[in-house]
Amino acid sequence: MHGSHDHSHVAVDANNETRMGIAALITGAFMLIELAGGIVANSLALIADAGHMLTDFASLTLAWFAFRLARRPADWKRTYGFDRFQVLVAFTNGLALFVIAGWIVYEAIHRLSAGEAHVAGGIMVAIGVAGLLVNIVAFLLLRGADRENLNVRGAALHVLGDLLGSVAALVAGAVIVLTGWTPIDPILSMVVALIILRSGWFVVSESAHILLEGAPHELDTREIAPDIVGNVPGVDEVHHVHVWSITQSRRMATLHAVIGDGSEIDTVVQGVKARLKEKFNLDHATVEIERCRCADEADEHNRASA
Repeated sequence: MHGSHDHSHVAVDANNETRMGIAALITGAFMLIELAGGIVANSLALIADAGHMLTDFASLTLAWFAFRLARRPADWKRTYGFDRFQVLVAFTNGLALFVIAGWIVYEAIHRLSAGEAHVAGGIMVAIGVAGLLVNIVAFLLLRGADRENLNVRGAALHVLGDLLGSVAALVAGAVIVLTGWTPIDPILSMVVALIILRSGWFVVSESAHILLEGAPHELDTREIAPDIVGNVPGVDEVHHVHVWSITQSRRMATLHAVIGDGSEIDTVVQGVKARLKEKFNLDHATVEIERCRCADEADEHNRASA
């Protein structure tokens, strides 16, 4: 069972890695074009989106590296391997989105308070269209990866923010060409910044929950103990239940199970693990069997007596 699971996991990560790498390359290449166009057109929307694409390029590259690093086997220093590096990258990417959004809002307010500035709407439209196409391709690449992977989701949100930035630049350019009203440029930039903030909050909160060893959101750990006692023969009590995630798709659990004198340890352990897999989708569990007092409580009692 573990062999087939690991093979599938490696195949999925290889697909994620390839798609992430291609998305990083096309994002980085277009970022240079957009930055040059923003400077020539004097467009905050284009410059802001180019800055966002710069961090996206760095984020996608780091995410690609995280998948490569996750291939490395566990060792005596890192017994769970390097899988969680993906979550750490996602957390960093989320924080970067906050910084980007803050800078865009600051620049937009500064431009609005300084009065109208000349903006080349035609250049904005042309680069906005090109950027939209590039970001659609990058987004579709990531949509074809494992969308349950937090690293992929964080990268996809970065690209989606870029896509919306390109739409804002396109709309702002069209308005400027048709009406000459340049404040639309910083106004739409702030709208994009708010969308980026929302995306950043999602990535940061999800990755922080995993880094803090939180239980999966859809799992109520309070249900585990009574469910095992009621469905696994030979189990009299379950306590010290802990559930956490290495990554979104790699969950771990530990628990203590008190059994009767006539119960077979191997049979009970197999039953507990099967129930955890069937009912709670937990296929990596460590079960400690006890026949009387909990070993942890016994240690506390001995220390108190001493």
